[in-house]
Amino acid sequence: MTRPVLATARARVELLPEVGGSIGRFVFDGRDVLRPTPEGATDALNVGCFPLVPFCNRIPNGRFAFQGREVALAPNLGGHPHPLHGQGWRGAWTVTGLSDTRAVLTYDHAPSDWPWAYRAEQILVLSDEGLRIELSVTNTGAETMPAGLGLHPYFAARPGEALKMDVDGVWMVDADVLPTVHHQGPWMRDWTAGAPTAADSLIDNCWTGFGGKAVLSAPEGTSTIIEASDNCRWAHVYSPPGADFVCVEPTSSRPDPFGEGETGIVALAPGEKASVWMTLTTA
Repeated sequence: MTRPVLATARARVELLPEVGGSIGRFVFDGRDVLRPTPEGATDALNVGCFPLVPFCNRIPNGRFAFQGREVALAPNLGGHPHPLHGQGWRGAWTVTGLSDTRAVLTYDHAPSDWPWAYRAEQILVLSDEGLRIELSVTNTGAETMPAGLGLHPYFAARPGEALKMDVDGVWMVDADVLPTVHHQGPWMRDWTAGAPTAADSLIDNCWTGFGGKAVLSAPEGTSTIIEASDNCRWAHVYSPPGADFVCVEPTSSRPDPFGEGETGIVALAPGEKASVWMTLTTA
């Protein structure tokens, strides 16, 4: 199968639309910015980046209520009881536009256990400055639909890697990685000052008050700069012990998006659209 590819003099992006509309590889100036996807991979958990649509992270037991409707979602991660990240990452996307430096991927969802119809779209633009991804969702049904969006990049980890970003707190989690209480200020790592991403115990938490910019730096080589749209006010960091990657995920909503308090979930009227964007550059 011929993979869609974007390329400039300095950069190359390989796309895997059939694997959750994902990015298989992103190389800039000869460096893998995202972890390269193993040959033959068919699961978005093994790729370089995938979209979160139409919700982000886990919904406890897949059950929630929205405008008087009770919804029960099926698990979508093996035996894990809490479905996560929506439907887009588990489906095949269609390439609806392609040039040397720009691709458009679309995914259409018909009502199922997620009872609303929608169309998701990714627009990826590559330049000699870096990569820009815009993710949107449009309510194509006849009823108001909830939505939250995000992107899930796996950055290729380097020795001594550190992360710096403006955040104001973090959601603590239980054994199922569901949010419990909000902790104000630094916890485990003070990302505002810059701190190592490598961990002896699992980091899988959502930080709040994200300022829209994060920088991954290492003693050797260039820094990776992640910037996101203003509505991405949360940043999820996923760093398992010994992993060859670290995830810094800008999102427009938090885990347990139908829980209490401000979660970021928006209500889309029929025909209405929501979007987020992320850019990846180096310096």
